[in-house]
Amino acid sequence: MPRQARIDAPGALHHIICRGIERRPIFRDDNDRDDFVRRLSTLLLETNTRCYAWALIPNHFHLLLKTGEIPIAMLMQKLLTGYAVSFNRRHDRHGHLFQNRYKSILCQEDTYLLQLVRYIHLNPLKAHIVTTLEELKSYRYCGHRYLLGSDALSWQVTKEILACFATTAAAAKLKYQTYLEDAVVDDDFADLSGGGLLRSTGGWEQVKQLRDDGIMQKSDERILGDSEFVEMVLHNEGEKLKQQAYYHSRGIDFSQLSASLAEHFAVDEAECLSASKKPAIVKVRSLLCFLAVRKLGMTATAVAVIVNMTQPAVSRSVERGRKIAENMDINLEEVIKV
Repeated sequence: MPRQARIDAPGALHHIICRGIERRPIFRDDNDRDDFVRRLSTLLLETNTRCYAWALIPNHFHLLLKTGEIPIAMLMQKLLTGYAVSFNRRHDRHGHLFQNRYKSILCQEDTYLLQLVRYIHLNPLKAHIVTTLEELKSYRYCGHRYLLGSDALSWQVTKEILACFATTAAAAKLKYQTYLEDAVVDDDFADLSGGGLLRSTGGWEQVKQLRDDGIMQKSDERILGDSEFVEMVLHNEGEKLKQQAYYHSRGIDFSQLSASLAEHFAVDEAECLSASKKPAIVKVRSLLCFLAVRKLGMTATAVAVIVNMTQPAVSRSVERGRKIAENMDINLEEVIKV
């Protein structure tokens, strides 16, 4: 069965799980963990991607991220590629470090945010890296420590999470700790490592009860959320794909888009595909990158080759182009006169 495409959108909440190939360790020592955290920190800050929870386990890691200026898939590609090269060089090894594909679950934020924070932050305890919640407070490679204020990380969202528990920091931290303690005492390590019907509804008994009541739930393994949320996400994704198919069926490609934008803004098309820094050219090139990636469905890598830029530079141009398009109320149909 072919792999399903990843689902993403600006502001979407993702639970990322990535394991070592054949479940081998991807973190052998603190040098590895520190290198990974440095790379993650840089990428999150550069792309305005928010991190609500994280935990490093010897053979895998968990991240709870909200999409920022670039798609999560692009951020993860840069993170994993850079880290793998560094790890192999450091340990004099060759070959793949990670499983072929990391897991990315699009999550319903208002329902699952706190549950996911708890699930991820309890992973070091569940994996027996630490033996108590008290020890977990001292574990440097998990967001739990930083939520409690032992240290601060510029890239981890803490105030927003604590505000879900109480209005004052002290009371919020106590209630957050109690929230984790209750799960440990009740041995309630709910499996939130994926999407689909069973996890979204809380287990087979709940699914059976809903079906007995004549209620059929919409589900997708890529999504953790209730039926309405799943339907909304799939509808939006379907609309995006239909839009791309509409453009492709009319022969609208990068060349036509580039020529139309140049004509619309009265600039030289060849200059738009060069490294020119003229403000007018930069604006049109940014719009070109945005419309090509977000509307025509091209990859940033493919666009980078055409416009003589690096892939990260194209990703930044896409976000810049999105803001320009919103401010100027520009859309592809008007530019090309579809």
